[in-house]
Amino acid sequence: MSQITRFGISMESRLLERFDELIGRHGYSSRSEALRDLVRDRLVSEEWSQSDSQQETVGTITIIYDHHQRQLTENLNEQQHKHHHAVISMMHVHLDHENCLEVLAVRGKANDLKKLADELISTRGVKHGKLVMTSTGRNL
Repeated sequence: MSQITRFGISMESRLLERFDELIGRHGYSSRSEALRDLVRDRLVSEEWSQSDSQQETVGTITIIYDHHQRQLTENLNEQQHKHHHAVISMMHVHLDHENCLEVLAVRGKANDLKKLADELISTRGVKHGKLVMTSTGRNL
């Protein structure tokens, strides 16, 4: 672990009260740990949100779709195979008779993962989808 540096923060009383409520709801043991998580979260967001980001990231693409939609399963499989270098794992869950959930663990450059997610989510028959990206942890 790297060296710890202490510093002070000034903020309005009401804002601090709300922060303390948030800390309590989420089970943080201290303001410092909560603040460290907030800073890490912002740094990770900045890492991959740049429009020209070439930063390697990891994440998940989650989609919900109707498996009775003609050719949909084949189209999704084809897209995943086309991006085999980025898809490192996949889980498929049957939610009910019609609906399926797929969660893909992905790794690659942020822009490439965004494009893959857009392709999958915009596929006809996909009801909902979401990309969640995070850091590989190397720069934190």
